[in-house]
Amino acid sequence: MRWQGQKVGDVDAAALPGMEDRSSVLRSVTTPEFAGMTFHEVLSKSALNRVPGASRMPFSWTINPYRGCSHACVYCFARGTHEYLDLDGGGDFDSQIVVKVNVAEVLEKELRRGSWDHELVALGTNTDPYQRAEGRYQLMPGIIETLAASGTPFSVLTKGTLIRRDIPLLVKAAQRVPVDVQMSIAMYDDELQKAIEPGTPSTQARLDTVRALADAGFRVGVFLMPILPHLTDSVAAIDEALQRIKASGAAYVIYGALHLRPGVKPWFIQWLGEFRPDLLSSYRALYPGTASVAPKAYRQWLAKRTRPLIRAHGLDGRDEDDVTPPRRMSARSAPVAAPAPAPAMLF
Repeated sequence: MRWQGQKVGDVDAAALPGMEDRSSVLRSVTTPEFAGMTFHEVLSKSALNRVPGASRMPFSWTINPYRGCSHACVYCFARGTHEYLDLDGGGDFDSQIVVKVNVAEVLEKELRRGSWDHELVALGTNTDPYQRAEGRYQLMPGIIETLAASGTPFSVLTKGTLIRRDIPLLVKAAQRVPVDVQMSIAMYDDELQKAIEPGTPSTQARLDTVRALADAGFRVGVFLMPILPHLTDSVAAIDEALQRIKASGAAYVIYGALHLRPGVKPWFIQWLGEFRPDLLSSYRALYPGTASVAPKAYRQWLAKRTRPLIRAHGLDGRDEDDVTPPRRMSARSAPVAAPAPAPAMLF
């Protein structure tokens, strides 16, 4: 691995933020509790990551306490980020997890800077902060408390039911700053969910978590993303998903078609060839060559199919092609709210 055998102070300018100093690795850990997984504990030099100005994301800052994710979602757009560690975006991404054990302490120092403008910070935009590793390392409580204490608004997007552990902390934080909570639930067929998201909690467990968050006072959003061509894009499938989302107490839905970025496409196509080889030709036509986004005509077709169903179920909704909200929201420009802030669009 690129960080092994490096001298103290050796810097890799091409590394992701917080990973430039390759001498920061503390140790690599395996444990029977997480069979088949290795945790690489590192000391991060930074916690806040600035989003590039050209990005469509509606926020300027993110925090990623983990790299790699045990959810093992075949379609995960972040798989390519593992290659900078000389790891692959397939099995290594699912099982070789980088853990920034000092992230809360580093974050506290960064938020004390006079230049910090208390802009919205997003968690869960790269890899899930409530994946299984969080049960071992418990990094999120420190992050939540540090952000709230500094007066910094934040959002959390997760597929992990472990967020229920931190509901009291989130409620307390929302009394000081805007807090936005979203759950990603894309699969509503149990067989498909287990095949394409083998490390995630069940769909019903995540819907129950939406209910717990809603009962705590949060205006919870559900990410119905990705919608998979020929697998989850039928009227019946979308209608069932929205019915269950509404019953869970969610307030709004953000939906969108599958993205297949270069670092993801090979792994997804390999999975599809094993699970549904009859669909390979259709997917190659929809995502030819280096294309990562479904054709505009398909996305428009999907919107015409989905929007009336969202309205029929009494939900607010938007898709990834809708106008992106302003990126700069800070505690100075947004009022401190009870746990029901306006949604932020993450994907």
